[in-house]
Amino acid sequence: MAKTTPAVKAFISAYDSKPFAYQNLDDAIEAICCGTSFRSLILALVNSPAFSEELSKEFAEADAIAGLSACRNLRSCLNFSISRFFGLLAEVITAFDPSAGAEWKTFSNRVNQSNLGASKLLERLIRSADGSFYTDLAERLVDENPHTVYPTSSYRESEAHVVSAGDDQIIEAVMTSRTFTSIRVVENCLDPEQTVLRDMYVSLGRCVCLVDENVESYYGEQIDKYFRHHGIHLDKLVYRAMEVDKGIRTVEKMLGDFKNLGVCRHEPVLIIGGGVIADTGGLACALYHRNTPYVMLSTSIVAGIDAGPSPRTCCDGFGYKNLFGAYHAPILSLTDRFFFKTLREGWLRHGIIEIIKMAVIKDLELFEYMEEAGPALIETRFGTLNCEPGSEISVLSQKILGAALRSYVEAEYDNLYETHQCRPHAFGHTWSPGFEIEAGLLHGHAVAIGMGFGAYISYRNNWITADAFHRVLKLISSFGLSLWHDVMLNKETLWASQEKIVQKRGGNLAAPLPKGEIGKCGYLNIFTQDELYEAISAYQEICQEYPRQGLGIDPLCSDVGLEDPSTVGHSLMETVTAHANGATELLSTV
Repeated sequence: MAKTTPAVKAFISAYDSKPFAYQNLDDAIEAICCGTSFRSLILALVNSPAFSEELSKEFAEADAIAGLSACRNLRSCLNFSISRFFGLLAEVITAFDPSAGAEWKTFSNRVNQSNLGASKLLERLIRSADGSFYTDLAERLVDENPHTVYPTSSYRESEAHVVSAGDDQIIEAVMTSRTFTSIRVVENCLDPEQTVLRDMYVSLGRCVCLVDENVESYYGEQIDKYFRHHGIHLDKLVYRAMEVDKGIRTVEKMLGDFKNLGVCRHEPVLIIGGGVIADTGGLACALYHRNTPYVMLSTSIVAGIDAGPSPRTCCDGFGYKNLFGAYHAPILSLTDRFFFKTLREGWLRHGIIEIIKMAVIKDLELFEYMEEAGPALIETRFGTLNCEPGSEISVLSQKILGAALRSYVEAEYDNLYETHQCRPHAFGHTWSPGFEIEAGLLHGHAVAIGMGFGAYISYRNNWITADAFHRVLKLISSFGLSLWHDVMLNKETLWASQEKIVQKRGGNLAAPLPKGEIGKCGYLNIFTQDELYEAISAYQEICQEYPRQGLGIDPLCSDVGLEDPSTVGHSLMETVTAHANGATELLSTV
C-alpha cells in the first residue's frame, strides 16, 4: 500500500491555481477532480490506514501533525458533502504547504457559499469525465471497505472474526473497535479569526451547542457572535451544571432536546463548559443514536486536562458519584486558557491538582515546569491576566497545558475501556472518593490529600526517597492545596473507601503511587487495615510541619459557591415516578 503523505505532496505539486480562477464553480470542480493526481489522492485517502500508528508516524515525519485528523476523516470523503471535502482537504494541504493551503481554503470558502457545496462528493465524481472510474471504485469499496463509502461515523471502525461449530449451535466471536480523536491547546477560539470551530461546523450549516449556565453568563454573547460571523446557525441549549444537576434526569433532558432539534448521528454536538457538563453532555451523546459525536470546548482546568478529553462520560445515581456512564471520547477536545480569566482562584487551585497528578506519576519535566511556575499560575490565570502574550509565564503556561494533556491522554487512551486497573491517572483517587463528599471538599482538594497520603505510603514502602516525598508535598502545598483534612481521622471512612475501591477494581487495590522517582508509577496491591491506620496517624504529624498545618485554602465546595456535595444523590426512581405522574417538563426551555 502506497503511503499517504507522498500522494498528498504529489497532488500539491501537480496543481496550479488555474482552476481556482474559473468563473463557473462547477467547471472549477471538474478541472480539479479529473486527472490522475486527483484519482491517486482519492485512492490514497480512502485506503489510508486511518486508525494505525503507521499514518501517525508518516505525518510526524513530515512535520504535518496539524493535518492528521483531517486526513483520517477523509478516509470517508466519498460520502461527504463537497463543502466538507474541500474544507478538510484544505486543512491537510495547509499542514504541508501553508501558502498552497491558503489558496485551497479560499476555494473551500467559495464552495461552501455556493449551492453546490451540499451535494455529495461521490455523486459529483460519478457525473465527471472520470465517472466510470468512481462508479467502479464505489462498487468495489462496498465489499472491500464499507467504512469508506457508507460510514455511520468517520471516527470509528469495527471488525470481527467468527468461528462456529459444524452445526452452528456454538458460535464464538471476537470484535475489535477503533476510534480516533484530536486534542488541541488553542488560544481564544471564540475570536472570529480563529477557525477551528468554524471549520468543524461550516459545512453542516448549523451547530447544536450545550452550554454551561455560568459560561453562558460570561461568554454567551461572544458564542452567538462567533457563529453568526461565520454564517452558521446556532441552536444553543443552556444547562445549569452543578454537581447536584449531574443526574440521569439532566441526561434525559439533553436527549429530549437532541430529539426535538433532529440531531443526526453524524452531527457533532458542541459542549462548552467544565467537568459536569462534559460528563453529562458526553453521556447524552453516547446514548443518543448509540454513538453521536461531540466536540468538547473546556472552560476549566479540570475539564481542560482531564474531564474534557476523557472517554469516560457519566452521571451520578443512587447517591453515588459517576454510577452511570459510557466510554465515549470526544472527536475533538479543545483546551483554551482564555476562559481561565474569569475563574475564581479557588476554581483554579482545585483544578491545578489534575496537572500535578500527571506530573508526579508520569512526567518529571512537567513536574519541574510546575515548580518553576509556582503560584504565578494562579495569580496570572495561566498567563492570561496582567501578562504580555510572550511573557515567560505565558509561554510556560502553554507548555504546562500541553505536557499535562499529552501525559493524560497517553495514560487514559492506552486503556480506553478500563480493561485493566494499571491506571496512573487514578493517582490520588484511591481513598479520596470515600471522604470527598463526607467532608464537603472540592474534588481537587480531596485528590490533593489522596496524593499527599499516597506519596507518604510510597515513601514508607521505600519506593521513593524522603527528598522526593517532601518535594511532592511542597509542590502541592505551594498552590494552597490541601495535604490534610480532619476527615482523615475518621479511619473507618478511609478503610470503607479502600474496600469499595477494591471491589470496583475487580478485587485488587492497584493503587497507583510514585515509584523509583518522580515521574514514574508503581501499583500497591496489599495494604492492611492496620497499615492504613498507622499511616494516617504518621502522615498527620508530617502535615503539621507544612504551611497552614497542611490545610488548604478554600478547600470546601461552599468556599467557591457550590452546594454541599452531600446533597448529591439522584435516584433512578425519581425519573420513574416523574413519568408515572405524567410529568411533562423534561426538555430544556432554552
